[in-house]
Amino acid sequence: MLEADCASVLPRLPAGAFELIYIDPPFNTGQRRRRRRLAVARDDDGDRTGFGGHRYRTQALGETLHYEDSFEDYVAFLRPKLERARELLAPEGTLYVHLDYREAHYVKVELDRIFGRDCFLNEIIWAYDYGAKPTRRWPAKHDTILVYVRNPGEQLFDAEAVEREPYMAPGLVGPRKAARGKRPTDTWWHTIVPTSGRERTGYPTQKPEGVLRRIVAASSRPGGWCLDFFAGSGTLGEVCEQLGRRYVLVDSSPQAIAVIRARLAAATGDAC
Repeated sequence: MLEADCASVLPRLPAGAFELIYIDPPFNTGQRRRRRRLAVARDDDGDRTGFGGHRYRTQALGETLHYEDSFEDYVAFLRPKLERARELLAPEGTLYVHLDYREAHYVKVELDRIFGRDCFLNEIIWAYDYGAKPTRRWPAKHDTILVYVRNPGEQLFDAEAVEREPYMAPGLVGPRKAARGKRPTDTWWHTIVPTSGRERTGYPTQKPEGVLRRIVAASSRPGGWCLDFFAGSGTLGEVCEQLGRRYVLVDSSPQAIAVIRARLAAATGDAC
């Protein structure tokens, strides 16, 4: 785990070392991101509605992390990092780039240029249903994850290692298939990190372990090396600990590194 700007770290990492690189870079939303700490309790007169239609009351406990999520030229910001990411991938390696819908198409064109269009493996849509729902447009409730491989046809991909999910129409497939479940497709329905859930760190852009677990299980082997150079809350490291992978996490924010240290210490029982 390194507290540093990834631009200074990536040239020092060994080429061809990583089976999996996952990055969740700033989304370029133009907003100021905040880490907020909330206390949540059931209250019929509360200020928000949660699972099952129950009402909850929230109390703000403070804010400890701020950063500006805005870039004049987002692709130029990412380009050298994506170029180096390709060099860091093992011959059988895979890159996952987690993006906002506003920038995904621009970044895909750049990734096609860097990797080659034949190295494009998937566009994964992570869909969720939480938060504000505007009434003057279709609510934006998905992220895009672009997947590229170092060498087409040579990539690690263990479909059997991925947790199965229920069929949407189990009556159409019979009881045996329904009980077994199906492999996920390129559209993933998965909740965001619950406000009061075990995973919650308070980091403003934290991604759920379930999404990362699919990625790590499919595209790396036990004992293999994984890299996240926009580590944020450290979800990749947490999942790698659970699945027996080795990992490198990089982030320039001291607050993010503090969150990661506490999270991994709780997961492993050791001080990080």
